[in-house]
Amino acid sequence: MRIAIVEDEALASNYLKTLLLQQDILVVSTIVILSSVKEATSFLFQNQVDLIFMDIHLGDGKSLEIFEQVQVNSPIIFTTAYDSYAIQVFKQFTIDYILKPFTSDDLTDALLKYKNITKQLNNNQETLSKLTHIENDKKSELKDRFLVHDGYKLKSLELADIAYFFASGKHLFIHTYKNERYIYDDTIKDIITKLDASSFFKVNRKIIINRNAVENIIKHNSQKIELTLSVAIDDEMPILVSKSQISELKSWLN
Repeated sequence: MRIAIVEDEALASNYLKTLLLQQDILVVSTIVILSSVKEATSFLFQNQVDLIFMDIHLGDGKSLEIFEQVQVNSPIIFTTAYDSYAIQVFKQFTIDYILKPFTSDDLTDALLKYKNITKQLNNNQETLSKLTHIENDKKSELKDRFLVHDGYKLKSLELADIAYFFASGKHLFIHTYKNERYIYDDTIKDIITKLDASSFFKVNRKIIINRNAVENIIKHNSQKIELTLSVAIDDEMPILVSKSQISELKSWLN
């Protein structure tokens, strides 16, 4: 890993460098010593490191001035003889704040904290990547066309043409906005998992509706909501929303 030491006292920077090369917590490949605000600002503007050790007081100003001139995304361990800047430094990505004179044990504690925090961040990022991958896979499995029988022919229906899916007996029917009805080899339970949830909603165990097909929402009471669609319903029965689905339906339609 690459480390930058922002320190204007040669004795202090060499002491820290020696401790870093002797420790066995992190594998260090490069250590860069920056002795001023100007030098550190210029370097960090053009380079990225894995960890920064930074003193507060430098020869040409306070190291906090660096953050006013360049965006620093690397984690930082502050090393200083003063503790009055603790609140200010923790506005940055601060791993630890160790006071001079510090020992090898103090450094070990700070490095272990860095290692644990970065490990946790990496684990979270890995988990997020996996979840994103799963979600993308799920979206890629959603259907946007349905192949149905039309007499002796096969017909491919676009999802946008479908007003609702309706289960009757052992059959599932697709109903279009043109009042066309087709049998489709699937079930209400399974087909809902293949539809875009932002466009289609399972109202009850018999029907899945397209958002654009909803014409009226009739509230009979807090436990009974009826929907009417812009197209005719196969059995001409009222579309009543399951009690368990009412809250979810309101969110979906909102």
